[in-house]
Amino acid sequence: VQLQASGGGLVQAGGSLRLSCAASGFTVGDYALGWFRQAPGKEPEGVSCISRFDGRDYYADSVKGRFAISSDNAKNTMYLQMNRVSPEDTAVYYCAADSSLPCRGREVANYRYRGQGTLVTVSS
Repeated sequence: VQLQASGGGLVQAGGSLRLSCAASGFTVGDYALGWFRQAPGKEPEGVSCISRFDGRDYYADSVKGRFAISSDNAKNTMYLQMNRVSPEDTAVYYCAADSSLPCRGREVANYRYRGQGTLVTVSS
């Protein structure tokens, strides 16, 4: 199982960015999928996830209404669309997947499989 994240970079506050995470070795539709982030000196924060059972999604309060998680089974890829970003969104973003853990904010950083991380820097 491998996850390959991409799409990070430098973006101005108020702008948009889309992160991608290509999966191999498993089918994304069979796993709980999620994104978590870690800013310098801070604990990991579950940003968003999708349940493998009912398709329900979760968003941290800090990103609700601005970020959107999605997946494409045909491409075996998941995405995180980030809109109206702010400097507080600056962090390394990790995609993650798990076959048994639920879609809950506090669980995402504990998912068994994670990508290598992609850095998002938001300038003010």
